[in-house]
Amino acid sequence: MKLNHFSFLVITLCLLFSCQKNEDPKSSIKQDLLIDLTKLGNEIIHFQKLVNDNSSQKEILEQFKKSRLIYKKVEWAVEYFIPETARFMNGPALDEMELEENRSFEPHGFQVIEEMIYPEYNKKNKEDLIRELNIFQSNIKQLKSTFEVIAISDDYVLDAIQQNVFRVIALGITGFDSPILQSSILEAGESLNSIPNPLEKINSNNKSLVDLKKLVSKAQKYCQENNNFNAFNRAVFISEYLNPISKKLKAFQKEEHIKNVKKSSPLKPTIETLFDKDAFDVNAFVLSEEYNFTKDKSILGEKLFYDKSLSKNNDRSCASCHHPEKAFTDGLKTNLSLTGSNLARNTPTLTYASLQNAQFWDMRQLDLEKQSVDVIQNKDEMHGSMDNIHAKILLDQEYIKLFKKAYPKTSKPEAWQIQNAIASYVRSLNAFDSRFDEYMRGNKNSLNKQEIEGMNLFMGKAKCATCHFTPLFNGTVPPSYSKTEHEVIGTPNEASGRTLSPDKGRYLYNKMPQLVGAFKTPTVRNAAVTAPYMHNGVFKTLEEVVSFYNKGGGQGLGYEVANQTLPFDKLNLTIKEEQALVAFMKTLTDKKYQ
Repeated sequence: MKLNHFSFLVITLCLLFSCQKNEDPKSSIKQDLLIDLTKLGNEIIHFQKLVNDNSSQKEILEQFKKSRLIYKKVEWAVEYFIPETARFMNGPALDEMELEENRSFEPHGFQVIEEMIYPEYNKKNKEDLIRELNIFQSNIKQLKSTFEVIAISDDYVLDAIQQNVFRVIALGITGFDSPILQSSILEAGESLNSIPNPLEKINSNNKSLVDLKKLVSKAQKYCQENNNFNAFNRAVFISEYLNPISKKLKAFQKEEHIKNVKKSSPLKPTIETLFDKDAFDVNAFVLSEEYNFTKDKSILGEKLFYDKSLSKNNDRSCASCHHPEKAFTDGLKTNLSLTGSNLARNTPTLTYASLQNAQFWDMRQLDLEKQSVDVIQNKDEMHGSMDNIHAKILLDQEYIKLFKKAYPKTSKPEAWQIQNAIASYVRSLNAFDSRFDEYMRGNKNSLNKQEIEGMNLFMGKAKCATCHFTPLFNGTVPPSYSKTEHEVIGTPNEASGRTLSPDKGRYLYNKMPQLVGAFKTPTVRNAAVTAPYMHNGVFKTLEEVVSFYNKGGGQGLGYEVANQTLPFDKLNLTIKEEQALVAFMKTLTDKKYQ
């Protein structure tokens, strides 16, 4: 009898061991996600109870913080695998716009709730708050249902975790998802703390995992010990914690022979950090593979860029308004039309223009090919004809040779290739070699104390990086960098600030009230050499720009800008901080313009 009992125990243990060994690690990752989502749901239930019981603002606020910390544990997976639902759980408290269909959706989630309960909680809004919490619960159920049925593989897990590190850099520590309460630092630490567990499920014995755990633990400790939002040193945190974590994730991937995820994204899957010199792929926004960038196309495009025969009267080229020494701007408030009158808008830089999926201040064209045609055929700018240009090129032997080299599969130059060549030249204008870039790649001597202070202000107290996202410093949204945003900031018509700019921006093409005065968020890279600033060139210096934002934009100046997306509260920057902010922006200048 004892023998039989012993045999039974041995068999049982063997079976248990076999089950554990054969357990699908991805299934286990999903189980952990479902458990954490259940915990989040329970926290929201408790949140609802506090609201129903008319609890104090302090209790409600603490429960809000606790709930969002739980969300941060699953953020890496929710944001990656189910972004449509994530947008209505922790997205900006701004209407979600679908411009193609001229419709919008009201925002929901943590940021909407944050506005309801902080800095004051008015119990008159109790019903609205309960409604938001009910919607949040429905979204949790949606997440759980989706995770139960989707497949999660090692390559997607690694990609999701890496993107989450980039999210922390570009959004998490900037106050993007905690704009009022500014609880971002502790939340960033919690978000990073979710890294080791799924990797252990892939291979708990991986040699890089030990180092990763130590780095994550140190990063979380740094957040806990330095959780003051305005005082947090982002330069140190990124360079000494986040970049090393990112590199170790890539090492883990290589050691486990996990393939890169193939996807359409400007971020290359091979990068070790967000600040690698070749981190971004200019082919991400091309129309199709035949439009991809090549050096030969760029050489041809450069010749076309400086060719005045592209205009009607052979007296104006692309370079007439985009001067290379000024980072491809012209230094004018607005340029002149062919008839001598002022154009409506300032000439934007072409540097880094290829890393956005919308062109012109009003975002009316989605790619650089259409942008070039728009300018060439515009009666006020070049008044050229693509048909006439194509006919001229067919008679020019030097051009024919260049086209043959750039497009070897075609027997003679084709019209679309003219646009593509010019666009390819513009795609060559991304250097990523500023002093800021050098600092992020390990050269600690490339920035001085004032410039580092300016960087921390830019990504913190001054809130610049919540619209000008690191490291492109334009409106292309991280961590996928696949969509470019517009903002309504209430730009004045003159520097004195007496009246609001009458230019309606994006509204001219999409008649939606949210878009009145909406303009694309431009890059701050090379801003030191691209004055004057704003869509109408109203500000001559970076100091004026900083002062405008410090006052709260148009609303802060007293204009009626009901749809302003820029926070209208004063930033309360000191003169010293304003100077540091300008000093930092000057570090974003490419070497050739320094």
